[in-house]
Amino acid sequence: MIPQVVIVGRPNVGKSTLFNWLIEKRIAIEDPTEGVTRDRLVQRVELDGRVMELVDTGGMGFDDPDGLTALIDRQIEAGLASAAVVLFIVDVRSGPLAADVEVARRIRKFGCPVVLVANKADGPKLDPQAHEFAALGYGAPLIVSARENRNRVTLVDAILERLPEPTGDEPESADLPEMKLAMVGRRNVGKSTFVNSLAHEERVITSPIAGTTRDSIDVRFEVDGRAFLAIDTPGLRRSKSRKTDVDFYSTHRAQRSVRRADVVLLFFDASEPIGKVDKQLADTITEEAKPVVFVVNKWDLYAADVKKQEWEEYLRDTFRTMPWAPVAFVTATKGRNVKAVIDTAQRLYRQSRERTPTARLNTVLRQAVEANRPPADSRGRPVRLYYATQVEVAPPTIVISASAPRSLSDPYRRYLLNAFRKELPFHEVPIRLYVRGKTSADKAKDE
Repeated sequence: MIPQVVIVGRPNVGKSTLFNWLIEKRIAIEDPTEGVTRDRLVQRVELDGRVMELVDTGGMGFDDPDGLTALIDRQIEAGLASAAVVLFIVDVRSGPLAADVEVARRIRKFGCPVVLVANKADGPKLDPQAHEFAALGYGAPLIVSARENRNRVTLVDAILERLPEPTGDEPESADLPEMKLAMVGRRNVGKSTFVNSLAHEERVITSPIAGTTRDSIDVRFEVDGRAFLAIDTPGLRRSKSRKTDVDFYSTHRAQRSVRRADVVLLFFDASEPIGKVDKQLADTITEEAKPVVFVVNKWDLYAADVKKQEWEEYLRDTFRTMPWAPVAFVTATKGRNVKAVIDTAQRLYRQSRERTPTARLNTVLRQAVEANRPPADSRGRPVRLYYATQVEVAPPTIVISASAPRSLSDPYRRYLLNAFRKELPFHEVPIRLYVRGKTSADKAKDE
């Protein structure tokens, strides 16, 4: 088991800032608004040679205006129950509050090692105020400032001192998952429910309330003995409906998750028509050239009214630039077809990493040109396509050398892409195609 270091405290003591500071990435949303963090955010890190999972949690004692307080508390309790070490964060500037006393009481019943961390001590002048927190019963606090990068090494040493001795089944490094899957879609399409089905636990909060998920949440899971990473993202809103900083952060996190992913699952609600947000997400996926599965969720509720073929035709007609994307119909609440979606994603993942021999690629190019010659250039001369080569994978990237690259029309480029997709092992993934002029090296070869 990989030990977990769980960060807890009342709202607005800087838990998410400290979480980002320790992992040295901006993963958690940092915002002065109370109650932004709701789910457990887990990041696997390696600190001074020791692998651990750092866990950020919601603020204890916060009364969520959307009625999710009990669900947020359940996530905090689940984090504490699995903690090897707890980082109890307090705010030097505010001094001890009744809410801090309540957090101390709740932590105590779990009996695990605790590091009391007095955060927001941005300068030495604030240090004397930190000693008031010793009354909470966890000894003298460790004084830090996540904002000003004060005493990070001391905090890491304190964590390492309290971790249990390594066991034989702990990895020696923060191993990467085999595949990263981003779950994207508008609000209330069932992304979080799908993730919980993969994890076989209530790993992220689900509710009928739109906007329940605010962060992008990494959840590790296993299928057939292989490790994967699901990235649950906030449901997006139309641009004109984004009214708060949290909406902005959520949109940014979802877009970044698409860039991080190996394969994207674009979710739709079977009972709702495709909207502008869905099209915007599809545009982002296309720009990033990511393999994608169209996932139509809540299918059991509407299967009697709509045939799968009708929905698939609807998707094909709406997303005409993505005819290669597979379509899956699932019921996430019951786990139906969830495993099939992962199998499909694995197939796309392998396709996106295929590398085709140059000889095979040029055979396909020659056959395509013989079947349909490229149009003439601006001077009426035929455009010659000399050769093609694959220069990259994920996405498969093909470069063609031509006599007049700018004269090769978009329709003809699409024709070549379709020929490559049909004949090469890239049937269901995007392909990037570049056309360049003949280089000096090519001319030297000809001479």
